[in-house]
Amino acid sequence: MKIKDYEDFKAEILKMTGINLSSYKERQMKRRIESLIKKNNSENFDHYIQVLKSDRALFNEFINYLTINVSEFYRNPEQWEVLEKEVIPFLLTRSKTLKVWSAACSTGEEPYSLVMLLTKFFSLSAIEIIATDIDKEALAKAQIGLYNRKSLENLPKDKILKFFTSEGDFYKIKDEVKKCVTFSQRNLLKDAYPSGCDLIVCRNVLIYFTEEAKVDIYDRFGKSLKPEGVLFVGSTEQIILSNRFHLTPLKTFFYKKDAGEGINE
Repeated sequence: MKIKDYEDFKAEILKMTGINLSSYKERQMKRRIESLIKKNNSENFDHYIQVLKSDRALFNEFINYLTINVSEFYRNPEQWEVLEKEVIPFLLTRSKTLKVWSAACSTGEEPYSLVMLLTKFFSLSAIEIIATDIDKEALAKAQIGLYNRKSLENLPKDKILKFFTSEGDFYKIKDEVKKCVTFSQRNLLKDAYPSGCDLIVCRNVLIYFTEEAKVDIYDRFGKSLKPEGVLFVGSTEQIILSNRFHLTPLKTFFYKKDAGEGINE
C-alpha cells in the first residue's frame, strides 16, 4: 500500500507498532515526524515508512523520538519534597505497604527516584516499584541504569554517594536499588493497567495526548488506584474537572481517589 499522506502514515504506524498517533496532538506530532523525515533525507511519508521497515536502527530512533524521552532525577524537586513530607505519610496512615506504579517511566530516573525517596520510610528489601513505558529502548537503558552528570543535577550529594557508583563521567545506579524496580513494556492507550495502586506517578507525558485520550487515561488511572490512593502528575498537567474520574485535588499536582470508590480488578 502506498502511503499518500499523514492519515495513511498513522494507519501504517498503528499496524507496525501498536502506537495510535491519532491519540497525540496532531500539529505537534506531525511537526516532530516531518522534522525526523527531513533529518533522515527521506522524500515523503511513503519513503520514510519503507526506511523504517528496512532499518532497525532508524526504527528505534523513530520510536525514541516519538515517545519523547526527557527525564531526570527528582525533576521539579519541590514536588518531590511534597511527596516525601506530605503525600507518602498520608498514604502510610492507610496502608503499611505501598504499591507504586511509575507509568511512562522513560529511562528509569523516575522509578529510581521513588526508590531513593521511599528509603526514608522502608528498607530497600521492602520497596517494590512497577515501572512501565511504551519504548523498549528506553526500558533497556533504564535496566542498565547508567546516567550522565546532568540528569543527577537535582539530587542531593548524599543520595548520589549512597545510591550510585562513579564510572568515569557517568554514574551507575547500585544493584540493590535496581532490584526494587520491575520494568515492563506497556502502552497506556491500550494495555491493561495494574490494580490496587497506592500511588501512580505519571508526569509530563499526557501533555502530548489529545483531550479524548487524556480522559480515557485519567479514567483508567482512577480505576487503578485504591480508595484514597494518589495520582502524581506533571507540572503542566493539572486535571480539569477531576471529579469525573473520582479524583480530588490533594496538593498541587497530586490527586486523591475518593474514599468510597472500589478497586479495579
